[in-house]
Parts: sequence; structure tokens; C-alpha cells
Amino acid sequence: MNKKYIYMLACTLMLSGTACEKEFLEILPEDQPTADAYYNTESEIRSVTASLYGRPWFEYNDKFSWVAGDGMAGDLYNDYQHEGQMFFFSFSDNNNIISQGWRGLYNIVAFSNSIINDMPRIASSKGVSEEVINRGLGEARFIRGFTYYLLTEYWEEVPIIENAAALVASGNIQVPKHTNESLYKFIIRDLEFAAQNLPASDMPGRVTEWSAKGMLAKVYLTRAQKTGSAEDFAKAMSYADDVIRNSGLTLMSNYADLFKIENNNNPESLFALQWIAGTWGHGNSRQAVFARNSRITNNSEAWGGWKSATVSFVNNVRENAAGGTDKRKPAIFMTLGDFYPELMKAQGGYTYNIVLPNPSGVGNLEEQNSLLNNIKKYVVGSREDVGVPVNNQAVPLNQYMLRLADVYLIYAEAAIGTAASTSDAKALEYYNAVRTRAGLAPRQGNLTFEQVFNERRVEFGMEGINWLDVKRFYYRNPQGALAYLNGQNRAVTYERAQDASGNPVGEANSFEGYRLVQPETPVVITEAYMELPIPNAEVSQNPLLAPTAEAVAYEFE
Repeated sequence: MNKKYIYMLACTLMLSGTACEKEFLEILPEDQPTADAYYNTESEIRSVTASLYGRPWFEYNDKFSWVAGDGMAGDLYNDYQHEGQMFFFSFSDNNNIISQGWRGLYNIVAFSNSIINDMPRIASSKGVSEEVINRGLGEARFIRGFTYYLLTEYWEEVPIIENAAALVASGNIQVPKHTNESLYKFIIRDLEFAAQNLPASDMPGRVTEWSAKGMLAKVYLTRAQKTGSAEDFAKAMSYADDVIRNSGLTLMSNYADLFKIENNNNPESLFALQWIAGTWGHGNSRQAVFARNSRITNNSEAWGGWKSATVSFVNNVRENAAGGTDKRKPAIFMTLGDFYPELMKAQGGYTYNIVLPNPSGVGNLEEQNSLLNNIKKYVVGSREDVGVPVNNQAVPLNQYMLRLADVYLIYAEAAIGTAASTSDAKALEYYNAVRTRAGLAPRQGNLTFEQVFNERRVEFGMEGINWLDVKRFYYRNPQGALAYLNGQNRAVTYERAQDASGNPVGEANSFEGYRLVQPETPVVITEAYMELPIPNAEVSQNPLLAPTAEAVAYEFE
């Protein structure tokens, strides 16, 4: 099988040729002309599976993950073009962020499948042990299962593709949508294989048995919220408890330390994208899109000036604290008076001001945005601050996809099941472990779904996963979830306060100098928006993906 053929199959996997990105779908090095000449040894297999954690994820991670995961959840305010359409729920099947997400996720499926389909045959013929082969397969199947979890949670019914070569050989490359039930079964099969074949520990950054079990807990919880299955809730609790009790992993003691480069692959991380410095497409672009301005990054890559935590999110942080002070807040978003010694170190640190006048007296160095705050999470500062390159939208800061705190709260949510609350002692213990790390008083008595949901919203704010929590809420209580989304009043903003004559009231660098402005037309979110549309370009090439086309059950071998 030559490189050209591998590339053709990868393109087929992505359902339309426009999705191909040759530079990373070709998994073979330039001096190896065929796949059969690779996979000779364990080290060669490991070098290929290492690629599963980086470049293939870039298109998904660059925009879609936070635009959809945080913006649609109502946590991150952003009104810019197609990104803003996602926040305001005015998107269509021509939205380019949706297209990037679809394309990016099928890129990952393509890369995983290339390993799953080629590596075992070739490696076994070269005498590589079954244990080594299955470990490599475990990594690839974990990534594929995780990716299909994202696909089905965002789009509900999508095509399952395991082997592009077989599709090409059949002459029928128009694949139908598969049912959500089939997708959950497929995801669980991949993750169960991973749990059985991955080691309990490995090199930092690689997924393990515990990564797979943690993800199985989340998938079973998700399906249980949809079906009400007591068995699935119990499986979610069992897998989560196994990870918590037996993995040897621990919560980081300081929440803010989770988001520092020196703490990549810390004992709380179960699965994280492994980004490197300096090369576009191979590093984490989150700082470039979140950083307030170039004073922080010391380069031109700082496009987060108008991105903020929403009023709803800010209020949730305060209300969830129940009169306490949540230590997580300044690590998630920056507000007036917050001080960051790790930023602008040479100047003595960075203090957040709503407005920062220019010492020259001409203009301002920093201007207020619509919500008087900016995102902090995944913003690490300049090269001078962190000691490594941060240019080319490539910061070497891992992106969490699953961490132990998630598993703690998965257990708590699963223990509640279809009820309104639980008295399960472990659920309260695990929930309070997350809460007390934030400096908040532990909850007493029964634990409610609302409390777990709100705790998760804060804990994972700006990590690109909170829309998945909203979806589980929706599965559990559709009208309740829609009421929650519509009650966020997500279009509310601030403007300078004025007196009757139009003169500014209060200081520009104080909250008292601003007033809330209600939108003329509130955002109304209906059930039609709870699943993303498959991109129009894909449907045009494959009518089986049309909204009116019926999904079919997948035929498992």
C-alpha cells in the first residue's frame, strides 16, 4: 500500500475530498515509501501512535472546541462572525466553524483508522508481539472512540467508518448516517478494547487503562441520561469509582497550576492533547485566541480582547460559591484588580484593569470590552515569562480532554441517576473533593443534580466541554435544559453609565462606571438547535447525510 493510496483512503474517510490535509494524514516518513516498510518494531509503532495526540486534533481544537463547547454553553461571550453565530444560535449548515469541527473530527477518525487497519497485519508479519500490537491498537481505538463520542454529542447521527479500503473496493463510498444507539455501542466497544489492552501506566502523555475507564464512565453516564437506564448509571459509577480508587491519580492541590506549562501531564490528567512550541498546527493556539492583548503575549497573537465570561457564567461562579470566594475564578477569567505575577514578569506582573490609560496621556493602553472581563485559562504569557516560544499560535501547553476532577463529578452525577438528589456518601465525598480544592465550604446532606451541574460549569469553564454537560441535562430534562439556556440572557452587555445629559457617571476603571444593557431581541434557543446540522457541502456530495435522510443501524461484524 503506497503513500498515495493511504492518502486517498483518508480523504474518503472524511466524506468529501475538500477535507483532506495531506501534511499529517500521511503517517509515513519521507524516506519510507510504503506502510509495509514501517511498523517493523515497537518503537516504530510507538512513533506513529504518538502522533494521535497532536497535529490531527488541531482543526478541532483551534476554534470549534471552544466556540461550541464554551460559547454554545453560554459561558464564553463572542460575537465575531461565524463564531458569534454559534454563541447566539443563529447558525446554519453553512457555518464555517461547524464545517471545521466536522472536518477536524473526521480527520482524527481517518488517522486512527489508518493505524487500526494497517498496523496489526504489518507488525505481526515482522514478528512484533501481540501485546505490543494490541497496546498500539488500544491507543488508536481510544482516540477513535473518544472522537465518535464528540461527533454523536454534537451531531447526534453520523456515519461510522471503520475501513475506507473496503468502501473503495465496494464502489459505494456514500455512507449513511448511523443511529445514536449504534454510535454508543461502537464507542463503548472501542473504549472497552482500550481498557483491556492499554497498560495501567505509560510514558507521560499517553492514554492508559484508566483513561479508557474514565471515558467509559462518561459515555455510560451520557447514555443513561438519555435512556434512564439504571444499569448504565451503575456502570458509570463503577468505572468512575475504579479510576478514583485504583488509578493512583490525584487532584492537583492548586487549581491554577493545572494550566501551567511546567505541569503538563500532571497526576490529574487522564487524556490531554500534547502540544509543542513554535510550529503552527502542532502547538496549542488557545492563547492566541484568548489573550486580551499583546502586552500579555509580547507578540501580535492576541485576539481575545472581545472574548469574555458571560454575565451568566460570572453569576454562576458567585452563586455556586454560596458566600465564599472561589479560588478558581481568577484562573478562568480576569476581572478588575486581579493580579497575575506569572504574566509580564519583567514589569512586576500583570494587574487587570477595565481601562488602562496611557501614561503619555494620549488614549488608553487597554480598553474595556462588552463584559468588563477577559479569559485567563490557557493564557500563559510571553516567551520571556515561560521560557519557551509561544509564537506561531503554538504554545506547548497541553489541552485537557479528560481529567480526574471530571471523573469525580461523573460519579456524583451518576449516583443521582434519574432522581433529584442522592444521599450516596461517595458522591458527596467526591463532589466535595473538587469543591474544597476551590476553597469553598463542603456541601452537607443530599446532593442535587443542580449542584453537580453548577459545580461542573465552574470547574471546567473555558475548557471546551461544558456544552456536553448541557446536552446531558437536555437528555434528562429537555424543557428544563432549554429554560436554563434561555434564562442565561446571554446577549446582555455593559456600557458606560451616563447621567440625563449624557455625561459619563463614575470612573471608567470601576464597575460603578457601567450599567447593564438588555438586548432589544433576546436569544431564543429551541430544540432544533440542540443538534448541529451536518455541513451543507457534505450533504451536497452525499444526500444520505441530509436532515430528512433516515439514520440506519450499523452492522457490526
